[in-house]
Amino acid sequence: MLEGIITKAISSFYSVDTEEGVFICKARGLFKNKKQSLLVGDKVNIVITDNVSKDGIIEKIIPRTNILIRPSIANVSHALLFFSIKNPDPNLSLIDRFIVLAQEQQLKITLCFSKVDLDDGIRLQKLLEIYKKVGYPVISISTYDNKNLEELKNTLKSHITVIAGPSGAGKSSFINTLSQNFNIKTNSVSSKIGRGRHTTRHVELMRIGTDSWIADTPGFSSLSLSHIPYTELKEYFLEFHDYDLNCKFSNTCLHYKEPDCCVINAVKNKEISLERYQSYLQLLEEIKETERRKSW
Repeated sequence: MLEGIITKAISSFYSVDTEEGVFICKARGLFKNKKQSLLVGDKVNIVITDNVSKDGIIEKIIPRTNILIRPSIANVSHALLFFSIKNPDPNLSLIDRFIVLAQEQQLKITLCFSKVDLDDGIRLQKLLEIYKKVGYPVISISTYDNKNLEELKNTLKSHITVIAGPSGAGKSSFINTLSQNFNIKTNSVSSKIGRGRHTTRHVELMRIGTDSWIADTPGFSSLSLSHIPYTELKEYFLEFHDYDLNCKFSNTCLHYKEPDCCVINAVKNKEISLERYQSYLQLLEEIKETERRKSW
């Protein structure tokens, strides 16, 4: 059997990239019988049925390292979170949602802020202060002068990268710079709704190196964290870790309204970003409300 990776799934046909080329494959009935779905990013074994027309049958799924639900993709190792400085404006709550989901899957995280040529000199600096302080790599790019573009491309090496962020931030434009063979449709930001129109309709993996792939994904306006218990949310805010063990109720403190909370004191002393803390509270309330509704 030949090993490959599923790069595209349309209807019941799967594009599988192998060392002998790309094969269009169907799956054995046993996957349906076991109610086992095949995902983009799955590493699989196939049997070639026609070497001329490049047809094959998927026989086996190699065990996955992880699965992302939205977008639906397997074996991701790197998340490139892509937001623009302006048009559309960066949404810190959405950034932090992506970060929580990426950390839950133990992905390497890189933050990219695009369109820095539109920066007022204040917004980018504030974002750099917030996220670099936590410890996340942050790269800013401009589509006009290719500023830091090579640095950003280097973060993709030896990874299956999912690039995620709101429509209109420039994700597809960036992917188009990775290869002359890429021609992903882009669209302008709507002046009426203040965000980009969705131009990516499905998840697709694109090869950008010998062992490097990138997935273009549909743009998002919201992401649910309801599957994460509210008591665990604090674990995904890394800057809390230096303080929460010293809280009065260290094992159970949610850093919400508890007395002698070291995280709350760190926010007051500007040791922890107020913006990040506000994101945490917003997400905490959202998860708790979802759990309350489920219990009704």
